Amino acid sequence: MSIQDRIRGGAPLDMSRRGFLAIAGGAGVGLMVGLKPLPAEAEAAGGVVQFNPFVKVAPDGAITVVVKHLDMGQGPTTGLATLIAEEMDADWSQMRTEFAPADANLYANLVFKAQGTGGSTAMANSWEQYRTAGAAARAALVKAAADKWQVAQGEIVVDKGVLSHPSGKRGTYGEFAEAAAKLPAPIGAPQETPYKDAAKFKLIGKEGLHRIDNDPKTDGTAIYTQDVKLPGMLVAAVAHPPRFGGKVKSFDDSEARKVKGVEKVVQIPQGVAVLARNTWAAFKGRDALKVEWDDSGAEMRGSEQMLKEAREAVSKPGAAVATNKGAVAAGFEGAAKVVEAEYTFPYLAHAAMEPLNCVAQIKDGAVKLTFGSQFQSIDQPTAAAIAGVTPDKVTIETVWAGGSFGRRAVPTADYVAEAVAIAKASGGDAPVKLVWTRDDDTKGGYYRPFYAHRVRAAIGADGMPVAWEHRIAGQSIFAGTALEAMAVKDGVDETSVEGASNLAYAVPNLRVELTTLKAGVPVLWWRSVGHTHTAHVVETMIDELAHAAGKDPVEYRLALLKDKPRHLAALKLAAEKAGWAPGSKPEKGKGRGVAVHESFNTIVAEVVDVTITKDGGVKVDRVVAGVECGTVINPDVVRAQVEGGVGFGLGAALRNAITLEDGVVQQANFDTYEPLRMSDMPKVEVYTVPSDAKPTGIGEPGVPPLAPALANAIFSATGKRVRDLPLGDQKFTTA
Repeated sequence: MSIQDRIRGGAPLDMSRRGFLAIAGGAGVGLMVGLKPLPAEAEAAGGVVQFNPFVKVAPDGAITVVVKHLDMGQGPTTGLATLIAEEMDADWSQMRTEFAPADANLYANLVFKAQGTGGSTAMANSWEQYRTAGAAARAALVKAAADKWQVAQGEIVVDKGVLSHPSGKRGTYGEFAEAAAKLPAPIGAPQETPYKDAAKFKLIGKEGLHRIDNDPKTDGTAIYTQDVKLPGMLVAAVAHPPRFGGKVKSFDDSEARKVKGVEKVVQIPQGVAVLARNTWAAFKGRDALKVEWDDSGAEMRGSEQMLKEAREAVSKPGAAVATNKGAVAAGFEGAAKVVEAEYTFPYLAHAAMEPLNCVAQIKDGAVKLTFGSQFQSIDQPTAAAIAGVTPDKVTIETVWAGGSFGRRAVPTADYVAEAVAIAKASGGDAPVKLVWTRDDDTKGGYYRPFYAHRVRAAIGADGMPVAWEHRIAGQSIFAGTALEAMAVKDGVDETSVEGASNLAYAVPNLRVELTTLKAGVPVLWWRSVGHTHTAHVVETMIDELAHAAGKDPVEYRLALLKDKPRHLAALKLAAEKAGWAPGSKPEKGKGRGVAVHESFNTIVAEVVDVTITKDGGVKVDRVVAGVECGTVINPDVVRAQVEGGVGFGLGAALRNAITLEDGVVQQANFDTYEPLRMSDMPKVEVYTVPSDAKPTGIGEPGVPPLAPALANAIFSATGKRVRDLPLGDQKFTTA
């Protein structure tokens, strides 16, 4: 029984007996294939009927949507419930959600072909799948009502979960659920158009829909890993090596064992774990450990040395070529003007509000995990390998997570592996809750990689770009991992060059080179991945070219994007709403900048207004975003994600950096890795381009344009270009 069920008194379903909805990937997806409701004897106690992997109906008419994506605050619970409710003509107040179990056969991400959440795909990959599931469930319920009333299905009207007929007959979904579940498949949803026409939408794209997670997060019934309390559970804290690649040489746990509440101390591959009856005792026990570390295989360099090596790498041709279009050398030969610039970017931590944690129990030859699993298809086999069982013996109960930004989807499943290793080493069958402090999280690795860029760009007599040479050097996310063969082609990790290798602007001669540098620091995707640095470089360089050509930055971009209608729409919308006036200059001490970038199939343009303060600091006053993300499912969720992306990107641009000295991370908590403060958050206005196209990603695309738009605004106010992030303690004087 799930934690949510124990709290709310519901009952779980036997997942092994579910029917499933087979939806193929690619264009034209959406037809119902092999959708078969479960037989009555397979249903859970209480009369809850499960029509397919995604929809359950209770006798009282409540509809539970099985959510295959982890909700870390980005809103897929509300989004997926909206799709089901729309197709079922359900009463929004009766919508419920629960997280799916680990079962990639039923709940795979249709983009990844594995069960996981990321890449801003939660809604985009579920758009047709969930709508089809909702339409099929509705069709079954209508058919059941038609059979009972002896009327034609087409004569039945459904509104807010109530079926009615002109004869006066009425009934709720709950009344017909059991009968509908006994119908043979297919059930009769239209095969050519299995779901609603957009003109009939009552929920999709509409304002004012109450987020489905608001109430449980407010009243405390939303369960996070830290809330989990099980009989006999032990809490574990781990002493990790201070340097990446370090190992335990020896340890003395005599003082740790004296701490009241400490039960066991065990060594695991990741360090030394203290198990205690409560969190405080586990932390105090860890503090009392005396560990001698072996740093013979550890990374000993500082981050400044790494960035120096990256700068040296971009001063010469790259080791691999990501893009080679036209004749770059010839383009430079006839150029009217050449602009060259170098940029650097530090390691960045994910710094989610909820640090990493996981509950693991090994009992009777099986493993039970309870935590905010972002990538079940990695977490499940990793746990199985450590516990010495087959993956089918590992169950994962996914609960809410307080942010991730990529950290919980690590390919090594590091903290999950740690929890299972501790449970195994403990020698018993008690559940173990691994708890990381924020210091553990900040110092524990898996950062956005460091990078250096060098761009040389040329413009012709008309001021338009004729050649662009772009060199990138930094650490690869995939090189040296189990995913290298899949993700690295001809020496190019696409996540290192995305946003630069596929330049949206009309530049006839383009060459992008990559040099991958090695470091012992573990790295990972970070909200918007490679776009976090490539967008900054591209958009600030385009701005430099516009000024070198004596052209307005927005007008210049529009001219270079004339064959990109979605980019044009987003940029024009942002400029219009911001009141951009070509050729105008802000008053002294003020600056205005713009950037537009595509990531995750979504285009976001942002206009940033800044004030240079009396002490030379930068105050961001306003950000206006124009967003082209296809059909907007939940307007409030879209706004929230773009607003959050602006704040996330702004914090990184202003002050965030992970630095190492002699291989040791210097940041620990929010005092040394400072998040954006409320006083720093500007007014953010988000506008979406009307569209009837399929939804595209929204969780990450608000991040990339922020830093370059900010940098361009600073230039507008001061005449100084920002090429190294973060701004840190830099002081500016107005132009």
